[in-house]
Parts: sequence; C-alpha cells; structure tokens
Amino acid sequence: MTETTTPRVAIVTGGSGGIGAAVAKRLAADGMQVLVHYSGGRDRADAVVAEITAAGGVATVGKADIADETEVAALFDEAEKRYGGVDVVVHTAGIMPLSPLVDLKLDDLDHIHRVNIRGTFVVDQEALRRMRKGGALINTSTSVTKLQQTGYSAYAASKGAIEAMTLILAREMRGRDITVNTVSPGPTETPLFTEGKSQELMDRIASQVPAERLGQPEDIAEVVAFLAGPGRWVNGQNIFANGGAI
Repeated sequence: MTETTTPRVAIVTGGSGGIGAAVAKRLAADGMQVLVHYSGGRDRADAVVAEITAAGGVATVGKADIADETEVAALFDEAEKRYGGVDVVVHTAGIMPLSPLVDLKLDDLDHIHRVNIRGTFVVDQEALRRMRKGGALINTSTSVTKLQQTGYSAYAASKGAIEAMTLILAREMRGRDITVNTVSPGPTETPLFTEGKSQELMDRIASQVPAERLGQPEDIAEVVAFLAGPGRWVNGQNIFANGGAI
C-alpha cells in the first residue's frame, strides 16, 4: 500500500514582495501549501499566488496587521480552516526607515518598534501556540547588526531584539519538536533595500561581497527552505545569508 503524506502548511508574512515572495514560491515548489500574508499590497500578493498556482502549487492570500493580535489570530484561523493546520511560519514582514540616531523622530522609533519588535512577538506567539509537531519558525533579522552602518541604528536595534527573542524561543520549545531560527540577509536586491539608493552606491555595496554582486531574494529563500524542511538539527541559530559580506 502506498503511504500518503499530508502536505506541510506554511504561513509567510510579508509574502507580497521581495524576500517574502521568493520564500512563498520556493516553499510551494517544495510541496507546501502556503498562505501568503500581506498588509497593504493585495495586488502583489495575488500575483505571487497566481504564479504559485500556475506552477501547480497551492496557495492563497491572507491580510493582517502583524502587530495586531486579533488580526494575526484570524490569519492563523484561516490557514487552519483552509489547510488543516500550520507547520511552518516564516516571518519576513518588517520596515526599514533609515536615519542617523540624532535626527530620528521618536514617532518613527515607535513605529519601528511596533512593526518589527511587537509584530515579531505577536506572530511568534501565535505560531508557537498553533504549530504542529515537527514545525519550524523562521524569523528575519539583518547582517546590518554586525556591519555597524550609519543610519541603521533604530532598524538594527529592532532586529537585534528579534535575534534575542529567537534564541530564547528555541529553548522554550524544549520537548515540542519545533525549531526556531533566524535568517539574517546581507545586501539583497529588493525594493526595501534599493529604495533611495543610487546605482553607484549599490555597486559599491556589491563590490564588498566576495561574489561581487548583491544577493537575490531566491538566495535567501534557499536558506529558509532548508530550515523549513530538512534542517531539523539546526535550532536556536542566527544564519547569516550574505555571501560573505561580513
């Protein structure tokens, strides 16, 4: 008799563009059923789902403010209702306002805190309440925490908080067979990274990488797919996916 296996189910926050879209498409290609989360980019999220389904995969969209616990709970409800459960959560949603610390408005700092720190806390909390045995939670940080680039103080601080949260959560999941890791991309060619940067600046950043190119979202998706699938013995780690930029 042929053994049947239930497809794993993944929620990808920030799945409407950039790294999130690449992750959603890669996990779907690996056979997972994917809920593509968006906050304000419904058209982009629909385009990701259309590409997945055209390739024979299974995906749908879901909207939520990641810092709102009621909306995030409803997002997980939708995944469970549609697909029967949740096995993988990849949290890529976030914002990256840049400014020297001395000039940063405190309202902007509060907004970064709400989206990047509170948003991660809310998503992770719901994920760990819902994920089935064998699950994988993957948060997103940044290589900027090690690069000490000017203008990134508030953003890097928020991502440092995510790294600390992740390492503790991995230990809090003792006995549940759930892995918790962080992926920290380096300079990656996404709208979030390229906005406001000249071609000259991006070329200079790319030259600092041994491969002499910017990362692509698919490069990051490869690492995430490993952690979401076969990488069961990698746990409580922060994986720098930056082509050797640091």
